[in-house]
Amino acid sequence: MIKNRIKEYRARYNMKQEELAAKTGVRRETIGNLEKGRYNPSLVLAWRIAEVFGVPIEEVFTVED
Repeated sequence: MIKNRIKEYRARYNMKQEELAAKTGVRRETIGNLEKGRYNPSLVLAWRIAEVFGVPIEEVFTVED
């Protein structure tokens, strides 16, 4: 399972789901589903999200058994 810290990073940057969605080219619902763990991102989407926050992918996403 892939865990993420998207919500935490959005809070740091005072960013709404809509803003992150617009910057990464997805719908707001996709960001919400990612934050709730209902959806695993593609590698491209994970890279885009990390890029928005200016951190390596590993800072936002981790893999757990």
